[in-house]
Amino acid sequence: MESTLEFPDLLRLIDERSTAFSAAVASAPRLDAQVPTCPDWTLFDLVRHLGEGRRKWAAVVAAGPAGAPPPQSAWDAPTAPREREALLEWWAASARQLLDALRESGPDRGCWTWWGTSQSPQTAGAAARHQLQEIAVHTYDAQMTAGVPRPLPDEVALDGVEEFLSTCCATTSAWPHEPAAVDYHATEGRSWRLALSADGARAVRLAGPGTASATAAGEPPAAADASLRGPAGELVLVLYGRIPVDSLKAGGERRLFDRLLAWDPDE
Repeated sequence: MESTLEFPDLLRLIDERSTAFSAAVASAPRLDAQVPTCPDWTLFDLVRHLGEGRRKWAAVVAAGPAGAPPPQSAWDAPTAPREREALLEWWAASARQLLDALRESGPDRGCWTWWGTSQSPQTAGAAARHQLQEIAVHTYDAQMTAGVPRPLPDEVALDGVEEFLSTCCATTSAWPHEPAAVDYHATEGRSWRLALSADGARAVRLAGPGTASATAAGEPPAAADASLRGPAGELVLVLYGRIPVDSLKAGGERRLFDRLLAWDPDE
């Protein structure tokens, strides 16, 4: 499955979303405000989580090919400060560490990732692609906390649907239910299918807007068992559990979406 975004675009968008995250945190009424989309966290918790995680991934990328992540001593971050201005500086430094490591590595160098059995490669380029989505979704969380939610940028969102399906859903672990196909249609004109079976889950981009790709025999595949249609940004938010499935146009077997949300392939 080809990536929508080239490596320089990923770096540019990581930088842009990191700046947008800072702006949302700066505009929020207080750092102890509860994050509506992550109710166990305050805004301070969200910043700390995102900053510590980006420092860890900077160390992962810098370490190169490995069978395990580097020890915490390689990336242990300074304690996130409680004062807002200092916290924002700490966050900006965290984002810079990630971007510097990615630029130094380039897209094709291997690195450890947690998605070893997915369709995404274990490379710095794939790490950058996932990091963009992590920062973009948490920027939405921060904006919700500040009371100024914004749609995900189109190019981030379109790549985000495909990235989530190929990284977070695709696996060789057996689907524990009857085989099924679930289609995701973005109103911007791109569609994907997630095929679920005893062989695992595999994602594919479909041939045209709202249509399925042709099979090897030249015939279209069978209709999906379930489908979800909406703007790409809202599809991403559904996939990450930020908004409910029912906020978009769902078709077919609604229970498949509940099963997907409940499925942990590692169990």
